[in-house]
Amino acid sequence: MRPLKLCAALAAAGLAFPALAAPDDATLQKLMARLERLEAQNAQLVQEVRALKAENAEVVKGLESERISQYEPELTSRLKAVEKDVLDMKKPAKIAEALEGIKVDAALTTVVQRASGLPHGVKDVGSQLNYRADVSVEIPLEPIGDIEQKVFAQVRIGQGEGLNAPLGYLGHFNVPNAAAFRASGANPDDSVAILGQAWYQAAIPLPLGGFRGYSKETLELTFGKVDIFGFFDQNDVAGDEASQFLNAVFVHNPLLDAGGEVGVDANGFQPGFITSYVNEHNGAEPWRLSLGVFAAGDTASNYQDSADSPLVIAQAEKTLKLFGGQSGNYRAYAWSRRDVPQFTGTTSRRHSGFGFSVDQQVGDGVKLFGRYGQLTSGKLPFDKALALGTEINGSHWGRSGDAIGIGASWLKASRDYRKAGGEGYLSHESFESGIADFSFTPSGAEKVAEIYYRYRLSPQVEISPDFQWIHRPGANPDASSVKVWGLRANIAY
Repeated sequence: MRPLKLCAALAAAGLAFPALAAPDDATLQKLMARLERLEAQNAQLVQEVRALKAENAEVVKGLESERISQYEPELTSRLKAVEKDVLDMKKPAKIAEALEGIKVDAALTTVVQRASGLPHGVKDVGSQLNYRADVSVEIPLEPIGDIEQKVFAQVRIGQGEGLNAPLGYLGHFNVPNAAAFRASGANPDDSVAILGQAWYQAAIPLPLGGFRGYSKETLELTFGKVDIFGFFDQNDVAGDEASQFLNAVFVHNPLLDAGGEVGVDANGFQPGFITSYVNEHNGAEPWRLSLGVFAAGDTASNYQDSADSPLVIAQAEKTLKLFGGQSGNYRAYAWSRRDVPQFTGTTSRRHSGFGFSVDQQVGDGVKLFGRYGQLTSGKLPFDKALALGTEINGSHWGRSGDAIGIGASWLKASRDYRKAGGEGYLSHESFESGIADFSFTPSGAEKVAEIYYRYRLSPQVEISPDFQWIHRPGANPDASSVKVWGLRANIAY
């Protein structure tokens, strides 16, 4: 009966022959061996499943901890290592994303100068050394629709007035060291950092409600504490005293800067509001119209008084492609200001004038510049100023990072200054040798020439030997020409 029962069971399992024929002993042995193997494999599978469950529990337990241990399963350690690498990669990515669009510039400028040819009896000013350091940050803000926004801030620190003070006491119109800086009111032994600029700007695409990507016209609104020369009277060839010309008569329009028409505070900055219209329909030759209103004067420029007598300046500028497609920038501007203190000790009801600033590339590595300014009302020691010059790139002699600059300036003494004979303008505080009758009859014009060579040591470090020649200083026909030798080092990042 037993073989029959086994055969019936096998038939039920689908393992017997279809006809349920009685198996022989060999077939039964094969079937029994197969069953035993199946039972053994099933037992082994159960053990492996239990082991996998135990290992999975260890993995889960290990992943609950952030620590990596040598006693953990290999899978856990490898997962944690990969996770750590991914997190390490995300951290700098997040920092880069947070800093995206932020621009930071830093520069350190050091200048040493020495003058010769000063009047007899004037105390030897010797060699004058000064330094100036600037750090500026531009931060983009979240756009308001299609309106782009940014905030700009600049911190300046420095010591030393260079030769500006002694030559200014002698009645020179020019300022031989535009890079000199010492915070207002600071003792010469102090080195005080000041917030020079802090302004906000919004760029609004036109027409209003238009799409930024297709707009070719922009309205820019800027307000805050600014450097006026960052927005007016710019010049690509003569506009940076840290790397180009050192004398202020070349860096900016002498009437605005050396003549004091802008009315900045003692540190060279002032509050202001600027609105500009930019037209870029011709991308190669865009043009811009700007209008600025600035608090001016000894008290208004440093927030001590109201801006009842502001400086108003308007400028039109355009980029042109001339001389076979070479780029050039052409700017014309006019300014007006009320209640201006004059060199005669009086106050003028109004000062006004106009000027031009041009820079044009004329060949491979050769750029020309020109500036002209004229006072139309008011009294200054000089009322007309002209500056011309060039900068030639060093690629012509195998030094593409170098450049040589040559400039000449003409500052015509005003009729009022000639009539006054310089009285009220010259300061005798510097004549420590006892000269009390230093006087002359001004005539003609003060003439200034400057030449520098900018030698690049590395992309961030440059040194520039500089020579200035000042003829008829202060329009004094009897004065000897003054020579100023200088050496400038500039580190910029």
